[in-house]
Amino acid sequence: MDVGLLLEYGWVLIILVLLEGLLAADNALVLAIMVKHLDEKERKKALFYGLFGAFVFRFASLFIISLLVDVWQIQAIGALYLLFISIHNIVKFIRKKNAQEAEAAEKENRKQAGFWMTVLKVELADIAFAIDSILAAVALAVALPPSGIQSIGSMDGGQFIVVLAGGIIGLVIMRFAANFFVKLLHSRPALELAAFVIVGWVGVKLAVHTLAHDALHVLPHSFVESTGWKATFYIVLVAIAVTGWFLSGKSAVPNAHKGDEELKDTIKEQQKLS
Repeated sequence: MDVGLLLEYGWVLIILVLLEGLLAADNALVLAIMVKHLDEKERKKALFYGLFGAFVFRFASLFIISLLVDVWQIQAIGALYLLFISIHNIVKFIRKKNAQEAEAAEKENRKQAGFWMTVLKVELADIAFAIDSILAAVALAVALPPSGIQSIGSMDGGQFIVVLAGGIIGLVIMRFAANFFVKLLHSRPALELAAFVIVGWVGVKLAVHTLAHDALHVLPHSFVESTGWKATFYIVLVAIAVTGWFLSGKSAVPNAHKGDEELKDTIKEQQKLS
């Protein structure tokens, strides 16, 4: 690879680390909430199954997508899915009246969930997390220029490495760094909104790439590969992140997350398992 190509791949990896960090923190918090009602022994077992499921589903998704990534229908589904989860979570974020109501509803749901039902919910959540993580990585990587590394499946070798790195980064963050990102999201709650706007913008990138597919050719390859489009994508992405950071401010509701310490303790238990 030449220096310019290395810089472009490196930049995408940096963005992927930040995006995976926010997604992994959200995922870890969801898993912690799901198992919080179980006793300590069952909670540890459920979290172990969750970590194992996360590993299996992420790598299964990676290798399946690597074989099908050049099929325009798969690219289109990926773009639509990213746009859907972005819009869905943005609407949910806006409509959520306060954290206490959400916590009360979650407690009510937890009362009715036994151990194996909880494990099933955790594994279903793992599947959704794996799809989110790999699709976000693919959307960023698939539009990168060819690296010259031998292809794996239908994906350029360099692009595959970026997506593989995304999957591993997500798991590592869930295992070791979830607390940092949880604290970040709770001190600046609006960052979660910015993260899902970024997911939507990544979905737009994948949609543009899909429209330039040889089977469709709605957009010319010259546009997708142009410096202008690439610069626009990254400028907007950085602008969303910076705007989200400065507009989020510190949390104005100190008691809104009064259960956070218990959740963080549960995440710490999750991090001890491997």
